[in-house]
Amino acid sequence: DEVVPNVHRLVIREPRIARKARAGQFVLVMANEKGERIPITLSDWDVEEGTITIYVLELGISTMELVSLRKGDRLFSLAGPLGQPARVEKFGNVLLGGGCYGIGGILPLTRAMKEAGNHVTVIIEARSNYLLYNVEELSSLADDFHITTSDGSVGTKGHVQTKMEELLAEGRTFDRAFFMGCTFMLMQCANATRPYGIPTGVALNAIMLDGTGMCGCCRVSVGGETRFVCVDGPEMDGHAVDWEELFTRKHVYREEEAVSYQSHACRALTGFERESLQGGDE
Repeated sequence: DEVVPNVHRLVIREPRIARKARAGQFVLVMANEKGERIPITLSDWDVEEGTITIYVLELGISTMELVSLRKGDRLFSLAGPLGQPARVEKFGNVLLGGGCYGIGGILPLTRAMKEAGNHVTVIIEARSNYLLYNVEELSSLADDFHITTSDGSVGTKGHVQTKMEELLAEGRTFDRAFFMGCTFMLMQCANATRPYGIPTGVALNAIMLDGTGMCGCCRVSVGGETRFVCVDGPEMDGHAVDWEELFTRKHVYREEEAVSYQSHACRALTGFERESLQGGDE
């Protein structure tokens, strides 16, 4: 179901993944035989029901095909859980931030951090109030919960780092921070925690293909060394990531993706118009 515009919640029956899933891991999903292998963070799982939950941001053809599936449909391929689980232990005061699909992704980490005995502060962000979701679920788990919106329609006007900087200015301290969302948000949040020396993990969303470390497509420089997001991550040290390199690699296929999506939409409309004309001739 579409929880907010362009963000869809999918519940998938896969008991084997549900039994092994850990906070911070992801799955690789293919809607059909000709689709892309899409890495998507695990947002929840139910061992008894044998299901996993993911939130999908509809951005291109492959995600469009994925969210078009209906109850009872089958995926062509589903692999997981993949990646290293997020680092969870008793840190003390933990700050978690999520935006966009990351609002769904930080839910299991919030639960895990609480179970480890931490005091958990959660900050989520969206462009406007109608793009927020999982508010009740996160607020019920967190010790301290905050909302930020770009337009100020609810909560603090700004972004995750805006509220975080307010809390730090008030004298709040954090022993660990973790962020999940778009790459720009991750960079901004990591830059904001750096002056305070707060150890900061970020869930990187690099371009990915096989998800097992063989193709090297998701490589990223962290602390001057090459790491693979699929097997070494997705959590990486936000203060050591080479953000410029990551942005460059993520944008390599942006033009091709845009053209592909537009041409796909044009073909779909053409087909619809052809069927309409044929129907009108009968």
